[in-house]
Amino acid sequence: MDKLTSMNVFVRVAKAGSFAGGARDLDISRAMATKHIIHLEGCLGTRLFNRTTRSLSLTEVGAAYLDRCQQVLLDVEEMEAAITHLQTELRGVLKISAPPVIGATHISQAVSEFLKLHQDLNVELILQSSPGDLIDDGIDLAIYLGPLDDTSMFARKLASSSLMVCGSPDYFAKQGTPETPEDLVRHSCLVNWAIPPKNKWPFKTETGYKTIPVTGRMQANVADAIRIAAINGLGLIMLPIYIVGRDIEKGRLVPVLEQYSPPPLEVHAVYPHRKYLSAKVRQFMDFLQAWLEPRVSKPGPE
Repeated sequence: MDKLTSMNVFVRVAKAGSFAGGARDLDISRAMATKHIIHLEGCLGTRLFNRTTRSLSLTEVGAAYLDRCQQVLLDVEEMEAAITHLQTELRGVLKISAPPVIGATHISQAVSEFLKLHQDLNVELILQSSPGDLIDDGIDLAIYLGPLDDTSMFARKLASSSLMVCGSPDYFAKQGTPETPEDLVRHSCLVNWAIPPKNKWPFKTETGYKTIPVTGRMQANVADAIRIAAINGLGLIMLPIYIVGRDIEKGRLVPVLEQYSPPPLEVHAVYPHRKYLSAKVRQFMDFLQAWLEPRVSKPGPE
């Protein structure tokens, strides 16, 4: 049996959690899928799965082999892509993860424009607050907001956006206006979990950046939720200008503490640890960087 084919069957079975599921994904019989796994186990001299009548799970060796198989299959795919000139004619599926607000607006618009240029490419866009496990979830590229605390991530900076502290006119009429970052301890600050650190807001001072711990009546993992709460007078928010810019222009929100300008929010593309990026990922990152920078630095659409 061809070992690469057997490795592909092994990956599909492991992902599906069953021989039947893996076989169905590949449109082969369950018996054939079983033969491929037995072939691999014979070549390796060890079991890759723990089998019972009701369950199938990877052995310790199987889990390690799965990671290597995925990388080998990816390398083969990229090599074949290079030979057949797929660098210029992108095909297949590009799976992207993005935070809900920027994903539903800027990233989705960029994806639409990119797809117009590459007729044979398909995109799966997943909107979620955290990138998730890129390898286990099969994600090619994740959009990440804020500082990269995980140094194991391979990332590329795409753009940055000014952060604005603001609240509604009604809130300031009732609660007063903060004059310094330290005044925030007496205010209701609505926290966006999607931008780390969750409850610490940084501000620029004469001696560098200072972090102020904040609390408030509402927290959420989606920016629009606390934006709406702020418009309704429930507290202050710190969000990028592409989210609150239109509200400020319309007078629904009023910026404060502008002289203490928080550090800009950085937007990164995060991708799995790979020596060679696939052509579709590399070209989309190039496109997105050029497309995104001028758009997140100003107010977004109404």
